[in-house]
This record gives sequence, C-alpha cells and structure tokens, in this order.
Amino acid sequence: MKRKQLKTTKTVNAQLRSGAEHPFGAVRSYVPLGGRENELYRSMREAVPILDAAICKLVRLTGGFAVECDDKVAQAGLEQFLKTVPCGRMQYGIEAFLSGYLDSLIMYGRAIGEMLVSGGRLMGVVWGSVDDVQLQQADSPLDTRICASDSSGQMRPLPRQQLLLFTALNASPDMPYGAGLMRSMPFLTEVLLKIYNTIGVNWERAGNVRYSVVYKPGNDALERSYAQERAEQMAGEWSRAMQDSKNGTVRDFVAVGDVSVKVIGADGQILDSEIPVRQVLEQLVAKTGLPPFLLGLNWSSTERMSTQQADLLTSELWAIRRAVEPAMERICRLWLRLNGFGCDVRLAWDDISLQDIVDEAQAALYRAQAAQILGEEQANGD
Repeated sequence: MKRKQLKTTKTVNAQLRSGAEHPFGAVRSYVPLGGRENELYRSMREAVPILDAAICKLVRLTGGFAVECDDKVAQAGLEQFLKTVPCGRMQYGIEAFLSGYLDSLIMYGRAIGEMLVSGGRLMGVVWGSVDDVQLQQADSPLDTRICASDSSGQMRPLPRQQLLLFTALNASPDMPYGAGLMRSMPFLTEVLLKIYNTIGVNWERAGNVRYSVVYKPGNDALERSYAQERAEQMAGEWSRAMQDSKNGTVRDFVAVGDVSVKVIGADGQILDSEIPVRQVLEQLVAKTGLPPFLLGLNWSSTERMSTQQADLLTSELWAIRRAVEPAMERICRLWLRLNGFGCDVRLAWDDISLQDIVDEAQAALYRAQAAQILGEEQANGD
C-alpha cells in the first residue's frame, strides 16, 4: 500500500517578531511613513540655511556611479539608458533620480521610488513622497507591502509591488523604517531660532529709534499752571520735526525750559549671542558629519580638513552609498532582463576625493617605497 504524503508548505517564523493577535490588527499593521515630524523637518530646513546646505552637500558628495557588466553590449546599452532615462518633472538621467532619492533618504531617513514598465520595456524611474504612502505588515516578517490611498480615501496595497523601490537609512529596532539626519535636531533648532528672532527684534527696535521728551517745569507758579499746554505744544512740534525728517527735510526742535530728550532703550544692554549660537551650531554640524568650513563656518582662520575628518566623512558617504546600492542594482537588473540579457551588473561608484592631490600622491609614494623596502628585505632573507 502506498501511503499518500501530505504536502506541507514551508513557513518562515521569526523569534524577534511578536505573534500575538490584536483585536484591531488591520489598523495596527499600517505604519505611516509621513507625519508631523516630516512637516517639522521641512520647516527646520527652510528656517536654518545651514541644514539645507548640509543635505545638499551630502547629496553631491555621495556622487554617482558607473556600471560594469561581463557582456560589453549589455553594458553599452545600460549606460545609454542610465544617461537618458526619464525621471519625471522634466528630469532625465539616473543622476537626477539619485539626487532626489538621496535628498529624501538623508532628510527623512527613507526614500521611495518606482520603475515604470510599459510594453515590456523599462520606460523610466521616478521618486515619490514618503508622506503619500504607508507600509502594511503582512503575516510573514519578511513581507511588507507599500500602500496608498485610493479614490475613496482607504489605504490599499499598490498593485505592482515588484516595481517599487524603498530604502531605509539608519534603521534601528525602535525605528525600523529609518531615521533622518534631523532626528535629534528639533530642540537645538528651536533654541537657535529663538536667538535669531530675538536678535532681529532687538535690531528692529534699535534701528527704529523711539524718543522720550521730558519737560520739567520750574518752581514758578505761573510756569506750573501752563505746564500741560506747553507739554502738548512740545509734543506737536516734536511730532512735526520727526515727520519732516522722514520726508528728507531737516528741521530743528527748539524748546524753552528744562527739556531733556533721550532714546528709549539706549541704556539697555544687548546680550552677546556669539557664544550660545556657536555652541548650538557645533551640535548641529556634528550631527551632519561635515567639517564646519564646508558649511561656511570659519571658526578658525587656518582650518582645513584633517586626514581623520576626511576618513570619517568618507565612511559616512559610503554608508549612504551602501543603503541606496540595492535600489540602483534593481533598476539596472530589470533593464537587463527586459532587454534579454542574463548577465549581472556591478556598480562602480565615483572616487571620493576629499584630500589634496599632493597629499594623496605623497601617501602613494610612501606606500610604494615601503613595499619596495619590504620586498628587498624578503629577497635578502631568502
């Protein structure tokens, strides 16, 4: 007798994901990618120019890439496609897509894009806004669907999930879908904006001078009896003198008696903001990972990028490259498959040059001399 073997489907279980049921599981499974923090980050970037400059410089320093394939025909076709691929918004080329993708990735900690396929051809790649989509957790811990609102306002999974691109930066257990550059900056940015706003208000008051005209009548009884009338007369003459000064006509103010004119607030001391502003900016610049002089902060007249700073910045840029590399490879691999090529593709990123060419050449010379000396010693030892 032949026993019938039951077909079993393999399931993937994760020990680090909770399997407990929830009465509102459909609501719990959706994770919004956009929220109040994204609006806050946009406001911070618009209010503090140094944050906008830091993001733009990180995008540019990350650079571009070239493709390498074993099939030279496939490589030539892929290179031409990457140079001319439409990216929407009147943008062309993979560099335009990469810039927008990196901008969202660095700012929000996550980026989303889509590959457009029509008639069996890859027609273009576009990036989107993370505020417009949500993630839906499936039963499997390895399955996550990207959802968007339909015409009725309900969140539904997008139909072609295989054509969507999603990248998370600086993911952590409490923030698995990435954390942006500005995650720890809101408090310090608020303090910095308060200082700048106070400086503006103080200078507005100091530039728009207000005067205090004080008339002190003497001990004469007759003079005291006409004190109010004389004060009103002085106020009118002072007002006319100020109006004429605004119109470009110089007019003197003449008064009789004990009259004193003072600038309101002239005795007040404006707080020195240089030290607190620098302390706040030091924290913000440290979060960006960029040397201060790259952001226009000349705190030292002889400041230049040291070797240690260049190495740290290079490691940060390579971390960003490693985050977006799978998405770029998916674009290249889809074009190869749709055009009938079975070869694989490798990305060759542009060199990150942060040091002087003379220093790099001198370092290469030292390494070559060291290798030559080591080779001679090994030859003599043999």
